[in-house]
Amino acid sequence: MAEETSIQRLKLLYLRDIFLRFTNENDSLTRSQIADLLSDRGISEGRKAFSEDIEALRAYGMDIKATNGRSASYRLDSREFELAELKLLADAVSSAKLLSQKQSESLLAKIAGLCSEMEAVQLKRSVYVSGRSRQNSNKAVLYNVDAIQRAIATSPKKKISFRYFEYDMRKNKKYREKVRICTPYALVWDNDHYYLVAWNDHRGTYSNFRVDRMENVEVIDEPARRIDPDFDLENYVMTHVSMFSGDETSVVLRCDRSLVNAVLDRFGMSVRLVPADDGESFTVYAPVVAREPFYAWVFQFGGKMQIIEPQEVRDEYIGMLDNVRSQYRD
Repeated sequence: MAEETSIQRLKLLYLRDIFLRFTNENDSLTRSQIADLLSDRGISEGRKAFSEDIEALRAYGMDIKATNGRSASYRLDSREFELAELKLLADAVSSAKLLSQKQSESLLAKIAGLCSEMEAVQLKRSVYVSGRSRQNSNKAVLYNVDAIQRAIATSPKKKISFRYFEYDMRKNKKYREKVRICTPYALVWDNDHYYLVAWNDHRGTYSNFRVDRMENVEVIDEPARRIDPDFDLENYVMTHVSMFSGDETSVVLRCDRSLVNAVLDRFGMSVRLVPADDGESFTVYAPVVAREPFYAWVFQFGGKMQIIEPQEVRDEYIGMLDNVRSQYRD
């Protein structure tokens, strides 16, 4: 008897689960179907008690709608996440190459739990991303991100320590000699990778680190270095193509009119852009880190973008092109 009473006390929770799992704005259940599902869980439900329970769930905040008539049906009409939002999250998880296959599947299962079982089927789809394949991920990357966020969010803010590595030609990890001590400022998602923007104690400057190439990330009991008042993080991210560290240089670029969207995607809507009188080209004034990733970005447009100033950046780009050409001469 005591066990039966205990089960009955769980009735509202089970009823809530039934609405979450088996109904949505397009799929409903009759009172009889709901009663059968409750019966499977050892719970009986009278007509009067059912109406009272529905009102209790509505008072709790659940958007339960009912159709009128002899075969009245009930459904949960709205949720915290719309299906379109969950599809977007599922696509992002599916295409994130920093996640292992197991991590991706685990996260997708949790996302699917936020909608009904009928809608969850629509989340089970393959997402193909042009030009990239899933790498052998550092399985600790999620824990790295968590540790970094804790160091940033804690009060007072703390430094972190970690080991940093790159791969050699045999695909073996090659670790930097010293453990890195840094003050983390922000995590940036760029070109399918997480980057940490931090103050590097070893170099005494701002540095960027690929989070999936960090190991043994720990929050240490050292106070964080305060960020410089004039440090503009948003501008820093915009100017560091592929998150390469280095000094910023103001450049002038002449671009074909077809490159407007590419330029705005790279530098943002606040970049200075001056159309030419003939309407066929425009000039861009932007700060960049003049390193190989920037030159590669310019080169991809096949001559439709020219570096005009400064002369030293223009000369360095020409020198790089000449060096590449020399490697293809017979």
